[in-house]
Amino acid sequence: MKKGYLILENGAVFEGELMNDECEAFGEVVFNTSMTGYQEIVSDPSYAGQIIVFCYPQIGNYGMNDLDNECDQLFLHGVVTGEQCESPNHYLSKNSFSEGLQEKKIPSLSGVDTRALVKLLRGHGTMKGRVTAHSPYEVVSDFACEKEYVPVVSTKEITTYRANGPRIILIDYGYKKSILTSLQKLGCEVTVVPFDTSFESIAELNPAGVVLSNGPGDPQHLSSHFQTIRRISETYPVFGICLGHQLLALAHGATTRKLLFGHRGSNHPVKHTETGKVYITSQNHGYEVVKESLEQTNFSVTFTNINDNTVEGLKHNEYIIESVQFHPEAHAGPSDTGFLFESFIQQILQTGEQHYAFT
Repeated sequence: MKKGYLILENGAVFEGELMNDECEAFGEVVFNTSMTGYQEIVSDPSYAGQIIVFCYPQIGNYGMNDLDNECDQLFLHGVVTGEQCESPNHYLSKNSFSEGLQEKKIPSLSGVDTRALVKLLRGHGTMKGRVTAHSPYEVVSDFACEKEYVPVVSTKEITTYRANGPRIILIDYGYKKSILTSLQKLGCEVTVVPFDTSFESIAELNPAGVVLSNGPGDPQHLSSHFQTIRRISETYPVFGICLGHQLLALAHGATTRKLLFGHRGSNHPVKHTETGKVYITSQNHGYEVVKESLEQTNFSVTFTNINDNTVEGLKHNEYIIESVQFHPEAHAGPSDTGFLFESFIQQILQTGEQHYAFT
């Protein structure tokens, strides 16, 4: 290990120890408030192109294992922590957190004053940054790079996981494995398709319903797909998660905007508007659906964020379309809202429509 730096686009510099000094990282610097679940977090494709700052002071206590990755690849660009445990203690642990990142050539900077860093990001807003071993006085950082990551993280081929239940199409914008397993636990046959799959191709698969997954980046980057998404959602029952939630809203005429620093963590409270019940949810997003823009749509708000009153869930008043900004599959985080998957499947079965097939 040697000295390393996080250089932010506003000129701020944070010093620490570079755990993998062969790599550098450039990306959007975001923070996550979760106390556990770091393996699921770093393997979530929604973090593609980003540098994650963990608020919790010590990361890596229980190491890394072979079971909890949400994706086989790591698409994030870097990690910043206050302290990393190099002697993890758990019966499933295969290696330490830093070793797991090094295997994937993901640089991590430890020993950073993350409290001061997060305070800066909350006040200033999300910024681009660079993790480097070079002195900030020797490096001229270019922070102008922009990239669309959904085509990078999405599958390139159609894959079907056979079962005897209703056939669900999972459109992959960067889906987490736990979304797939949540559907499989309900007996669904799940077919994962690329993000740019046409309506005609989906119709040929004869689905009972369609799930629009989570994924990275600005939903407006996928504007060329809005017409297809609207056609799908007006033909089949659809459930959107995170980015999928934003895409459904945009496809039906609403608008989105970037949040100052986003919602990332496993302790975000949302209120169910119908019952008044509050659920604790796992979240990871930097954009929101603008509530005022929903007036020109046929959506009703089903969940709102307790902290900032942003839109956390939608339900269409004519079609079977529901969406949530949070992650009902959790991982990492509480499974309080896991019932939403079961509710979606029950709606499909109760419609009596013969869109689906049993195999």
